[in-house]
Amino acid sequence: MATRVRFPSSTGPLLAGLVDEPDGPARGWGLFVHGLTLGKDCPAAARICKQLARDGIGMLRYDNLGLADSEGDWGDGSFTQKVADTIAAARFMADRGTSVDVLVGHSLGGAAALAAAVPAQVRAVVSIGAPIDPGHAENQYDALVDRVLSEGQAEWLVGGRALTLRRSFVEDMRNADLRESIRDLHMPLLVMHSPTDNTVGIANASEIFRTARHPRSFVSLEGSDHLLTKPGQAQRAGRIISAWADQYLVD
Repeated sequence: MATRVRFPSSTGPLLAGLVDEPDGPARGWGLFVHGLTLGKDCPAAARICKQLARDGIGMLRYDNLGLADSEGDWGDGSFTQKVADTIAAARFMADRGTSVDVLVGHSLGGAAALAAAVPAQVRAVVSIGAPIDPGHAENQYDALVDRVLSEGQAEWLVGGRALTLRRSFVEDMRNADLRESIRDLHMPLLVMHSPTDNTVGIANASEIFRTARHPRSFVSLEGSDHLLTKPGQAQRAGRIISAWADQYLVD
């Protein structure tokens, strides 16, 4: 069962989400952070959260600013805002009496999860296909960067949608540095990555893992693509997260 929710972003516009709830008593609760322009209904978000709910872990997944059902303009966002909105989502879950035990992030959402985990006051964090440098996302819009930096903004066509890419966004992504946040986690970390990920190379996972302190774990998602779109890939990731997180859930 999925419950539709809305909650304020860090800058005011309402963000739309779904809470995938377990059929029986919850073992715990989690929060999923999607990638750059993907949304709460992308295969990785939907399938992992549904699998975790089947395993008794209720999950909130939501659309970032200006995407799908959320209010606001995507172009007004930034990596800094993505981190702040992750914290706001965790606060929303706490206010409804379902405090987040496990924070899960995919792709750029994995980077945001690593940066937000401590202020969000979660028990454990999972990164899936995450870059060590958020600026890595520039590979997706590199043809527009010079124009954005000189003119202030440009239209970016993504999956049939026109998004506004602004100079402030590009600069914020370039300036973001996760290493201190990763060193300061002081909580269980699970790093998941495919060795054949052609979008965010597995060297990123290696550096995240080396930078982190124990307790830390690594799982190789053999055969998976970056977006976890092939049959069974996301569900397998969900089952692994469920087993790993068991000892960190509220009794």
